[in-house]
Amino acid sequence: MKTLRTPESRFENLPDYEFKPNYVDIDGLRMHYVDEGAEDGSVVLLLHGEPSWSYLYRHMIPPLAKAGFRVVAPDLIGFGRSDKPAKKSDYSYADHVAWMKAFIEALDLTQITLFCHDWGSLIGLRVAAENEQRFARIAVGNGALPTGDQEMPRAFLIWRAFALYSPWFPIGKIIQKGTITELGEDVVAAYDAPFPSSSYKAGARAFPKLVPTRPDDPASDANRAAWKVFRRWQKPFLTTFSNRDPITRGGEAPWQESVPGAQERGHVKIRNAGHFLQEDRGPELAEALIDFAQTT
Repeated sequence: MKTLRTPESRFENLPDYEFKPNYVDIDGLRMHYVDEGAEDGSVVLLLHGEPSWSYLYRHMIPPLAKAGFRVVAPDLIGFGRSDKPAKKSDYSYADHVAWMKAFIEALDLTQITLFCHDWGSLIGLRVAAENEQRFARIAVGNGALPTGDQEMPRAFLIWRAFALYSPWFPIGKIIQKGTITELGEDVVAAYDAPFPSSSYKAGARAFPKLVPTRPDDPASDANRAAWKVFRRWQKPFLTTFSNRDPITRGGEAPWQESVPGAQERGHVKIRNAGHFLQEDRGPELAEALIDFAQTT
């Protein structure tokens, strides 16, 4: 498998992103992660989605670390500073789950407070369901765990077609389209930094087509099994969805209704935020996570 590695020079002087890079080998692929805060602090694992990277969490990592947590924010394989297999066919849902499981095992993370968003939810929730003993609590923001039995929003189907067929795939501008905040040119450029050319974007291009959209999808059975776990999940479970995301708006309801650990909990609605709620309301979201992790 041919892999690409973004030159380190692309990550110099990015606004508000001065975290020390850390790397671990996962099945021959170099995976990058941010690791900030107290070494012996309770772990908060922040999982990004499509087509972002750990830069998305730059406004949340400092307050979480200041509150005494060990904050771990990996770049998924194919994103950020992590290695990037060069073909779309090199990526599968199962591989992403296996890579994240291997990452957690390599760092021996336990008693994890998981925050997952977008594809970070599709991956992180599967890993949590299949490795319950490593997770203490879960918060989901604008994320889901589809089995292919649900009707997909029209906005997602348009996005999937764009990712698959558009000759133009500008990562930074895609992030901008998913936020309410007007991003500076330097921030848009920071989201583009991991992708010097179109050849580096195979992972980002592949993700939308890997979402289960039919009942016989290769990932459907495993996701159904994960849902069975969550329907008996007693550990604390929080939703932190935004109100202006056309794809996941209202997606908190199945979690609130189905997960025992989500019952009678003060779920958080992030106002005036788009799909990338970390970009629009990062400090507010961090405070919600701090309260959740410290009081449950």
